[in-house]
Order: sequence, then C-alpha cells, then structure tokens
Amino acid sequence: MKTDKSNILALLRDSRDYVSGQQLCDRFGVSRTAVWKVINQLKEEGYQIEAVSRKGYRLIESPDVLSRSEIASRLKTKWAGQCLYYLDETGSTNIDAKRYAEEGDPHGTTVVAEKQTAGRGRRGKYWESPPGTAIYMTIMLKPKFAPDKASMLTLVMALSVAEAISEETGLNAGIKWPNDIVVHKKKVCGILTELNVETDYIQYVVIGVGINVNNGAPEEFPEEIRPVATSLKIESGLQISRASLIERVLDRFEQNYDTFVTTLDLSRLIEAYSRHLLNLNAGVKVLDPKGSYTGIARGISTTGELLVEKEGGEMVTVYAGEVSVRGLYGYT
Repeated sequence: MKTDKSNILALLRDSRDYVSGQQLCDRFGVSRTAVWKVINQLKEEGYQIEAVSRKGYRLIESPDVLSRSEIASRLKTKWAGQCLYYLDETGSTNIDAKRYAEEGDPHGTTVVAEKQTAGRGRRGKYWESPPGTAIYMTIMLKPKFAPDKASMLTLVMALSVAEAISEETGLNAGIKWPNDIVVHKKKVCGILTELNVETDYIQYVVIGVGINVNNGAPEEFPEEIRPVATSLKIESGLQISRASLIERVLDRFEQNYDTFVTTLDLSRLIEAYSRHLLNLNAGVKVLDPKGSYTGIARGISTTGELLVEKEGGEMVTVYAGEVSVRGLYGYT
C-alpha cells in the first residue's frame, strides 16, 4: 500500500495541470493541513512544486532522489516492489531481503539502498558502493516451482535489466551470458541470485542488482575495474533518473517472470534474450576446468545454458564456468 506522500506525489507527477488542495483531500481522505505538510516535505526533499492560489499545486521538477515515496509513486506493478523498503545505508540489500523473507514478507518484496557497504559479487568479492550514483536493489521471490528451475531466474533478470536500460536511456544494452549487462563493451550492471532451499522446495530466492548509473567519469571506479566498467551517464551523456529506472526494471521483471512461470523454462523469452545477447554468433573461449576450448556461441537453450559450436562442428552445452567473449573485457 502506498503512503499518502507517494500517492500525492504520483498524482502530481501524472497530472499535466494544477491539482487543487481540495482534490487531494477528497481523493485520499486527508485534511488540507495533511496535504500542506506533505507538499512541504516534498519541497524539503528537493521537489520543485509550484503553488498558485485557486489553482493548486503543480510538480515542476523532480530531483534524482531515492526514497520510498519517490519509487512507490512511480510503480504500476501488481506485485513486484509493492512491498518496498528503502534504506539510506545498508551492508547488503540481498542480506536484508533474506531477513524480510524469513520474517514473512510477501513475494515481490524489494529492498533499495542509497549506499551499500558490503555488496558481494561473484567469488564472494566485497566492495563499498558510493552513494548518489548507482542503483542497489534486491527483489525477493517465493516461487512454487522446484529448485532446479531457479538458475533461470538470473537470465530473466538480466533480460529485464537490459530491456529497462534500453527503454530508459536509448542505449543498446547487451547481455554477456549469462547475466553481465554491457554497454559499448563495458560492464554497467552485475546480478547476484541466491536461494534458500529446504529438501525439495524453495523457501525464497533473492536477486540482487547493481547498476552503475550516474558515475560521471572513469576515475570514479576503482583502478582494478576501470578498464572494464562504465556507467549509463558516461555512455549516454545524460543524467538518468534512478527511481524511474528502478520502476522500469521491476515492471519488465514482473512481466518476464510471469511469462517464465507459464512454462517454467525460457522458451517464450529466448527471442527477446537473444536480441540482447552479445555472445550470439560471436567467438568465445570457454574456460572449462577439464580444458579450455574455443568456438562460436549459437544462443541459449530453453533452460538457459550457452550453446557453443566447437571448431569441428560439435555443439556443446555450457552449464557453468567462466566464458570469455572475443572483443569484450579485453579478450581478443
């Protein structure tokens, strides 16, 4: 349920004209004093709101702020993000989402943080994330399907993020299989999926998403990742609304997840995923513990594995392990 503040903000944002104080009172069943307090709170948070006697209020400009009200005011989803937590600072949104799952929060619960101090990526690497520039969010799911289907959710989220970035910025966001989001051959987003399984059923899944949004220059990234990392602002030259992008990610994920659960495979999403797949028909080097080999990536299977055609024509299925792609991340 949206707060009064997020409801009022949503109405101001959606209206092309002035909204009278009386309209707001009648719509949300609150007093004029309550409306006046909310308007002042929004102004203090940086929203430019014009107040004209006998006309009402009009939203002129929204700041790039992350708050529960700002995000909730944009959401049009049925379940994704409808239970929403916003934190100024946290260790890890994935850890927070796990706790909320254990406490009984519903499917689709989403945690967003302005700053993350113990974000974790592949191989357990930790980093401290600066405030004001990126998106750190986790969605928690309570699916009804078997645990062996859960790995595909990472690809569902990758597709959703790539679609959302492309829609929001106009950039061509690609996917380096299975879930790195790449713009102009540099990484802008990482995704980490974790699940809690008991015997043969899933208690919950958390999918963490970290997107470099408004970092202004390559020097803002740690030196060790500078050659391979970028931000949406660096690549587009535009300041991006993080709250708007979060809304788009949740909207796309809800639609793609609902499509996925109709078949419990990626058959209805392969076409969309392939449009963003940078590996498609590209040379790849597969770093397999049994021995590395090269080939041409021919797409993904309905269960999300990478299909690689080896030099002799043999088609192999890559289930796990690192895949280096020619022309990306310095591999040539």
